[in-house]
Amino acid sequence: MACALFLLLAACGTGGSADRAGGEGGLPGAPTGVTAEAGSATSVHVMWNALPPGGGKVSRYEVYRGSTKVEEVPGSAHMVDVTGLRPATAYAFTVRARDTEGRLGPRSREVRATTPRAAPEDRSAPTRPAGAAGRAVGSRAVQLSWSAATDDRAVVSYDILQAGTKIHGVGGQQTATVVTGLRPGTRYSFTVRALDAAGNASPVSTTVRITTPGSGDGGAGTAPTRFEADVRRADGAYHLDLSWVPPEVDGVVTEYQVHLDGRATTSLVFGGEAPRDRAEYSFYVGKEPGVTHRVRIRPMLPDGTWGAFSAERTVTTGTGN
Repeated sequence: MACALFLLLAACGTGGSADRAGGEGGLPGAPTGVTAEAGSATSVHVMWNALPPGGGKVSRYEVYRGSTKVEEVPGSAHMVDVTGLRPATAYAFTVRARDTEGRLGPRSREVRATTPRAAPEDRSAPTRPAGAAGRAVGSRAVQLSWSAATDDRAVVSYDILQAGTKIHGVGGQQTATVVTGLRPGTRYSFTVRALDAAGNASPVSTTVRITTPGSGDGGAGTAPTRFEADVRRADGAYHLDLSWVPPEVDGVVTEYQVHLDGRATTSLVFGGEAPRDRAEYSFYVGKEPGVTHRVRIRPMLPDGTWGAFSAERTVTTGTGN
């Protein structure tokens, strides 16, 4: 199980609360969920989770290769392509947030990516991704899928474009993604293109047109799935053991909020590598047997907004647990 930093709110009986986003002295916190993946032999796609409100308000993000700043994007963005790199070379990246007062927050954890070898005289682009399709999975997210493109050497990555502008990138082994951060009740047009190591781009796929529903639909596609809850007795008290599968979205989910009996009780932030397949968490619920609790969780999405709630589970403490 991945290591997690658990931030307990006052509702848990710990006293006090925690500011998830803020660093020391009101500075922006260190961005979480940072990933880096080669887009071609000379580029790497870097992504991170947008910092939620709290701490210093983010005006821009800065991306560093080693100790050198190589990219800067507005605070509304949470991804960038770092270009001009060397083929077959390992690189390390970090991300920092700068607030509206010009103060720079701490570095994120370091992530690494290795660019593939460049194929000499490769001027052959991959084939066009076929079968592009999609559907709304909430008022602020859509799920896109396509068939794998082919190349005379290898497809290294796919670009997802919105109205002709790249908004996301995934590795060449991936043929589906969920794009978040959209607006309710809005019509969108998406296309997909494949790239090889030389940076040759395929023709774009057919256009996928999706209208997000109005707000209030819950966005089920952004909810954790296979959510389970069990009561465990240890050291004279009862503990609630939770497990779930994180939602598949355009980035890494590192933060969740637990609602117990209808109100927010605990927030948890996974440090290091956040779980991708199945996550687990356990917390204290008291010493009294025969108490029934309702529990559900929701994720903080990479764009800095809350995703949908999981299914709600009901458990009861008891001497048999």
